[in-house]
Amino acid sequence: MVKQDAPRRSSSRASKRTSQISSLKDLTLLDRTKSDTKADNALGSLLGRDGSQRGFPDRVYLLAAAIFQKSHAEKPPHHRLVSFGKKTGGLMPEARDNATQRCAYDLAFNALKYQELLEDILIDSCFYLSQPMPDDLMSLVAVMLYDFQDRKFLPREWPANEREKQKPEVRQVEQYLLKFKTKLAASLARCRIKQDLLTIDCMLPDSVRKKQERASSQPLYAWVNTLKTSLVEVQDLLKREGFTQVKSPRQLEGQTFCQDAHCQDLLVFPSQQKAELYQTKLLSQYKLVLQDKSCCMGPWLAGSVLVGQEGDILMARTPSVATVAHVASIAAGGPRGPGLSGGGPSGTGVSPCRVYVCAGDLHTCQRAELQESLSNLGCRNVKLLPEAFQALDVNDSHLQKTQLILLMPQCSLSAVCNPVHYLLQENGDTELLQDLSQGSIAQDKLAALVARQDKDLKHALRFPRVQSVVYCTCSLYPEENEELVSRVLATGQEDQDKPPFSSFTVSRITDDPAAILRPHYLMFTRRAHRLVAVRHVNNISAPALSSCC
Repeated sequence: MVKQDAPRRSSSRASKRTSQISSLKDLTLLDRTKSDTKADNALGSLLGRDGSQRGFPDRVYLLAAAIFQKSHAEKPPHHRLVSFGKKTGGLMPEARDNATQRCAYDLAFNALKYQELLEDILIDSCFYLSQPMPDDLMSLVAVMLYDFQDRKFLPREWPANEREKQKPEVRQVEQYLLKFKTKLAASLARCRIKQDLLTIDCMLPDSVRKKQERASSQPLYAWVNTLKTSLVEVQDLLKREGFTQVKSPRQLEGQTFCQDAHCQDLLVFPSQQKAELYQTKLLSQYKLVLQDKSCCMGPWLAGSVLVGQEGDILMARTPSVATVAHVASIAAGGPRGPGLSGGGPSGTGVSPCRVYVCAGDLHTCQRAELQESLSNLGCRNVKLLPEAFQALDVNDSHLQKTQLILLMPQCSLSAVCNPVHYLLQENGDTELLQDLSQGSIAQDKLAALVARQDKDLKHALRFPRVQSVVYCTCSLYPEENEELVSRVLATGQEDQDKPPFSSFTVSRITDDPAAILRPHYLMFTRRAHRLVAVRHVNNISAPALSSCC
């Protein structure tokens, strides 16, 4: 059935002012643990005793609808069965707290993954044609319909402590969905029978489904903040708190942990042990910092490359506070390499490496917040630069001791198994939500990303005193990895002021404990200068690139 063009009511509700996800909001680490604990409690109150979802507060639905409205796939008019109104531009809306933001982005992302199915249900059940719903409320219908079917078409339950004022538009959509419950459920059943689907997950692209499966079993990673403690001290404290150290991630079960095979300052825990970790106070005292392994490979490799050298590190963009702090913690080991003993380079007679961060994309208040967060983490070796990376003078006198540039550019995130978590944690590009929900990225977006990466990498290689550049992505596309690096190095050979490049072997690394390290990639160096290319695959089947310097 194809919907005929017909006049529809437009909502008089004014569009809400949107704003970008704050680059510091989700991981400011200002009172981090208290914030995360409240968020987890808020999330827990939305679950039934059996662990099943029973609905969200109105604010979550409204934020999820705004995200869906901005990110949904817009079909040509002659193929459009359901109209979601004019696609909104501008920046993503901002949540009032981390719990709301995480829930809303997860809900919107799920609705984007199943947009085609949701449209089929709305048409087949006659909901779309029979209900006087304005087009600009259809995004709210989509996210609420996904949640409705996810909880088996059961009514939403309100937490006993929920005091939030109900939103009339949410109540309106909810009443229509409840009224059509039987027809909606029947339409879903017909769609599954027609497509021979055991579950609706079966209709997802293979890459999306595999990532979804792996994300559900991904362990917790936490790096040891050696600015406040040491690896041995953390291990001993965990054992006193009832944790047992095992040798391999395969042995993780119950209250256990192990040391990561690739990053020595990284500990691995079963995903169910987050609450127990908070009880140890290691997180509240900033001695342990939870962060995905894909964000830790670049910092650890940067520290490994600097072993035996004296010099500073330049971070080309502002990722999360956790990533900056991790680099600072590793850099504090000085020429000895990444410090695991804690307290920085005591007894070496050498000052720790200084970390320069290009913070030109942050407002003054954001820079102050970042600086305060880093101070709480014990980072005294970080200097925020007011310039963006591209605006830096390669001969700047303040950067004459810089030996290494850590380049972690915005990328397609095609290798990340939990893209929503990564986007919120690492200040990623939310414009990629729709592409990530379908398992592939539009060519124009990929080309734009590659152009920026090309520009940044070329600029990094122009710094005359820099000895090493670590280029790190979470992408599977050769255009963002091997092809980009090879092209940039080839075009840079005409610069006769610098020595020519030679090559080093780089290995493939995967999080699969059964995987074998094997040569895969060439790391190009210029005598003393070297470029280390890292492609870390976040728990999916394809291998990752890292260095074996």
